[in-house]
Amino acid sequence: MAKLYFRYSTMGAGKSLDLLKTAHNYEERKKKVFLLTSSLDNRYGKKKIASRLGISRDANVFREESDLYDMVYDDTALGLDKPSCVLVDEAQFLTKEQVWQLTDIVDHLEIVVIAYGLRSDYQGEPFEGSTYLMALADRIEELKTICEFGDKASMNMRLLDGVPVFEGQQVQIGGDESYIPVCRKYFKKQKGK
Repeated sequence: MAKLYFRYSTMGAGKSLDLLKTAHNYEERKKKVFLLTSSLDNRYGKKKIASRLGISRDANVFREESDLYDMVYDDTALGLDKPSCVLVDEAQFLTKEQVWQLTDIVDHLEIVVIAYGLRSDYQGEPFEGSTYLMALADRIEELKTICEFGDKASMNMRLLDGVPVFEGQQVQIGGDESYIPVCRKYFKKQKGK
């Protein structure tokens, strides 16, 4: 039975690496995967899912106006083999409607969907996509990492020239130079709470 999974974590916990590993596992067993990533994240090039370890794959790209159900259905309707799994990177950038579209892929097309993303932004606020994945996913799994103090990281801290930043637009694309995973206690200390 197909299900919708949401695998979340902080920055630097290996979400993209886990996604690429999952794709490899499916394909090793002669199963087709449909890879999706956000057009907002082009740190490693457009239409790419990439791990910090240097592993990458080409992927289909979704934008705010994309209909994910149609993307997967149209691919199948063109005579291509139905995928066994849809893997979504940067799922925090999904809209509420797109999360509902993922549930339609699961419920109507009977395809497993595994979405990977951040739970919250650098201000400690939830992303729209993550909020609805938390509400609608059949299964929610946390990928864990630690902060530099050894505690479990649960927050993303944005840095500008090495200094924590807590104001600005929610979407600020960046990598290791811009964000670090931290525990909630350290996040609050830096924010002055």
